[in-house]
Amino acid sequence: MGHFDGMDKTLLSLGHGYSARALAARLIPQGWRVIGTTRSPEKLDEIAATGVESMLWPGDDVIPLLQQVPNLLVSAGPGPEGDPVLLDLHNEIAAAAPHLRWVGYLSTTGVYGDHGGDWVDENTPLAPSTRRGAARVQAEAAWGAIPDLPLHIFRLAGIYGPGRGPFAKVRKGTARRIIKQGQVFSRIHVEDIAQALELSLANPQPGAVYNLCDDDPAPPQDVIGHAADLLGLPLPPAVDFDDAEMTPMARSFYAESKKVRNDHAKAALSWQPIYPDYRSGLAALLGSDD
Repeated sequence: MGHFDGMDKTLLSLGHGYSARALAARLIPQGWRVIGTTRSPEKLDEIAATGVESMLWPGDDVIPLLQQVPNLLVSAGPGPEGDPVLLDLHNEIAAAAPHLRWVGYLSTTGVYGDHGGDWVDENTPLAPSTRRGAARVQAEAAWGAIPDLPLHIFRLAGIYGPGRGPFAKVRKGTARRIIKQGQVFSRIHVEDIAQALELSLANPQPGAVYNLCDDDPAPPQDVIGHAADLLGLPLPPAVDFDDAEMTPMARSFYAESKKVRNDHAKAALSWQPIYPDYRSGLAALLGSDD
């Protein structure tokens, strides 16, 4: 792409997860060095196989890297005690802040809480209705409080992509269409997250906050139904939300209904979703190893 000529093409990815891997797959062919950390020793080889330098953290010493690496991506979510990166490395990150060129923090649209199906954008007051959402608001604030940190916050809608689509459940016959009146979710294909992160790395705007989602918020039962159509399988059964057996985590997602706007990311980053709706995203997944 030529965006990155003449700069230090090195990225330290703390908590190198699903979205970070998709970004690394875009950067490495352009000559980037990506260093990814994991808490799981068994994941070290898996990460290294993708061309990323893998490190155990906490464990291996990432502190010297913070003084050398210009770009930092933070994917690790907050735990009961708060943000795990800042719990371990706050002072070191604060000391490195003036030398850093770009810091990306992957957050969630859960920070907005429930809006009864109405639209939200980056200026909507944060009013999380779940413990997880509240922890994200606190984590965003803690990162934002570090002086001179070139912070970019990415609030991600529901992520899907290879290995994370509805097809496996539909094929197995375990998918259900959970019906809750008025429920809508925004979602985003992992490749569109990676594309936005790459554009932001090429054009840092410290202090920026971006919602990343597609153009078509939709009821979850429509997505499952469309997946079944694409597979040529029967429509999964409809189950009323009140009667559905669900994990507390799954149920908590239904505590919030909102449509998320992405206009700001499009304007500020010249970003256009490759998969602007779930239909195009699912069609592409079906053509890959979903």
